[in-house]
Amino acid sequence: MLVSIHCAKCVGIEAVPVTVEIEITLGVGIHLVGLADAAVKESLLRTVTALQARGFHVPGKKIVINLAPADMHKQGSGYDVPIALGVIAASGQRDMPELEKYLIMGELGLDASVRPVSGALPMVELAQKQGLKGCILPEESALEAVDYTDSLLFGVRTLDDVLRILSGSEDVSDLLIWNTEAYGRALRQQPAHSLTYMDFADIIGQDGAKRGVEIGCSGGHNVLLIGAPGSGKSSIAKAMAGILPPMTREESAITSKVYSVAGRSSGGVGLMRERPFRAPHISASKAAMLGGGSGENILPGEVSLATNGILFCDEFCEAPKSTLESLRAPMEDRKVSISRLKAKIEYPASFMLVAASNPCPCGYYGEGDRCTCTVGQRLGYLSRLSGPIMDRIDLQIWVHPVQTAALVRGGKAEPSADIARRVLQAREIQRKRFEGSGIFTNAEMNSKQLEAFCPLDNDCKKLLEQLIDRMGLSARAYTRIIKIARTIADLAGEDRIRPEHLAEASSYRFLDRRNILEL
Repeated sequence: MLVSIHCAKCVGIEAVPVTVEIEITLGVGIHLVGLADAAVKESLLRTVTALQARGFHVPGKKIVINLAPADMHKQGSGYDVPIALGVIAASGQRDMPELEKYLIMGELGLDASVRPVSGALPMVELAQKQGLKGCILPEESALEAVDYTDSLLFGVRTLDDVLRILSGSEDVSDLLIWNTEAYGRALRQQPAHSLTYMDFADIIGQDGAKRGVEIGCSGGHNVLLIGAPGSGKSSIAKAMAGILPPMTREESAITSKVYSVAGRSSGGVGLMRERPFRAPHISASKAAMLGGGSGENILPGEVSLATNGILFCDEFCEAPKSTLESLRAPMEDRKVSISRLKAKIEYPASFMLVAASNPCPCGYYGEGDRCTCTVGQRLGYLSRLSGPIMDRIDLQIWVHPVQTAALVRGGKAEPSADIARRVLQAREIQRKRFEGSGIFTNAEMNSKQLEAFCPLDNDCKKLLEQLIDRMGLSARAYTRIIKIARTIADLAGEDRIRPEHLAEASSYRFLDRRNILEL
């Protein structure tokens, strides 16, 4: 008897169908075919032990297990449960009329318990596209997908739970993930905010830097904070996470799928609600930043895990040059393609880069006569950031140390909540502007969208021409200034870009001015 079971495999953040076919005929042995990796091959021993633990027997015949399509590598332990069900059904030990109506994935323990697998969100989406009745997933994995309510989603703990569902002879509504005890417990334990942010009210002074990062968060622009040690660069960067608006449903789905595929679910219920804030150490390798792995098992890196959020790189100039240069393509294309001999995977990488750096090796250039570096040392230090990288950084902000008198007096500045409201209003304007276009912020605009949404009158064009000639900016810097000006206009509630918006936007490109560090 031939038995077929619907499964899936994740390629990037999308799932593709895999069918587990099992046939029991005359002969001897268990034969697994279909380009399975070591983890899948090891599943045979786990599966046999789990079946015996629940009182099932493995027929003493030839069991052929095929993972179709046979020309695509399969990895992971998620095929344990489908293989076990196929052996039970093909040997006639249990009648399962609902078997081919669900997408089923799960790892088996030796006691027939079902353990979580990665990639639950793409799998549920695939089941809906295929018109299946629903999904049967481990309970912890199913919690990731509770927001997908268009089909049945069961969360199971043991193989017996799966058999109850597939028998079709009893009420199994208690196994729907929304009715499980685990769902209720997760809702009760889920905090209102899982991350603790620094509040801008606790950062004394730095009004100019705060204005710059407010513009950056409003339009999703990349930011470089330059200043002396102890001036507050890292504190400002960490406080930025607290003024970002909540993710839209579309943004949340994309980011959640990246984390689901990576097996890094937050453990909460449903889609991610808070924007990610990733802060890798400067020693992180290219593979850690971009993503990588062996064969077809390619996992997303930091640039993808920061999608729709912030990628914070402290001590930016101290990072390996190869790592810095590897950020060029993701910053421009908003995606990253990872190629191997037998695979090419594409992950989203629409992140907001926030980098912090000292201006020179000693760190005190621009602060009176404290700098002990020569002109060559200063130029050599920031020259570690290549022209293409600097072109892709929209806002260059110099952060000066706070005056001693202000530190001693203390007091409170404008709280993050007030800044967040202005950022949210600007993001709402952009959401309506780009609705249906596949982008969410001004920073993501391409040349056609720039022309459509950022028209300039004659006064603006004349001013921009003067700025470009005087500062010696590249064509990319030219477009970045227009995007920043569009964001400044959004914050001001203006429909059109005005000359004062362009003037302020150009002030954040001070490192592009010739010979600024030779003074």
